[in-house]
Amino acid sequence: MPKFLRIGVLQSNVSGYTSKAWCVRRVGSTVFLKWGAVEVQGAGDGRRVYWTRLPQEKTVRCRTTQRAQDYAKAAIARRRSHRYEPLAGPITLRRRPAERSAEPKQALATILIVDIVRSTEKAAKLGDARWTKVMGHYYAAVRKELKSTRGKEVVTTGDGVLATFKAPASGVRCATAIQKAVRTLGLEIRVGLHAGEYSVSGGEMVGLAFHIGTRVAAKARAGEVLVSSAVRDLMAQSEIGFRDHGIHQLKGVPTRWRLYRVED
Repeated sequence: MPKFLRIGVLQSNVSGYTSKAWCVRRVGSTVFLKWGAVEVQGAGDGRRVYWTRLPQEKTVRCRTTQRAQDYAKAAIARRRSHRYEPLAGPITLRRRPAERSAEPKQALATILIVDIVRSTEKAAKLGDARWTKVMGHYYAAVRKELKSTRGKEVVTTGDGVLATFKAPASGVRCATAIQKAVRTLGLEIRVGLHAGEYSVSGGEMVGLAFHIGTRVAAKARAGEVLVSSAVRDLMAQSEIGFRDHGIHQLKGVPTRWRLYRVED
């Protein structure tokens, strides 16, 4: 498979027309996706394509090379059915001088981490074909709940999802809704939520808050939704019930955190 297989500019595009581009790259068992609005200039061999803004990106870790190949082939096949064509050259981002000198932006969000419990065992039991179908339904259910609660998907990690919310209550409601939805697929998940600041630099989200959220999720058992004290404090007036889960040392995090279990 080539380093990049570019699918995205509609065949009817002409010079100056703005449309979307979609790219996929596979490295071993990991698939990298990138998509967004593009501007097309010129025609034929002289045509140039530019991102009009920073494209959205997603990383999918498929555990095995074969699953990654199948994932990429299926994704490409879906886009081809929409009359997309391969692009001959790279897509570059034209930056304005002001954008180059811009400082990283600080933001505050509630971070949600979802992880399937014993996914490797289930995959081995079901086999690749059936597991791929189950995972398709799983991600569809997760994204449906994210959309209904206005969550923003940041990245998927094989069988996990990281998303952000502006309001902590929305993140908790999304977590419990996902939990109920995936039970119909025979899956159990663990969920962790944390609220904190992060930086946006070059289109990438970075910050300790993401690491804390991951560690909170790791402390949850099957079927549990755990939140950090930062989330609990922001929801002091909420009707959602919480049970004290004790003080925990989170791996790689310098301070200890009190965690709370969301009560149904």
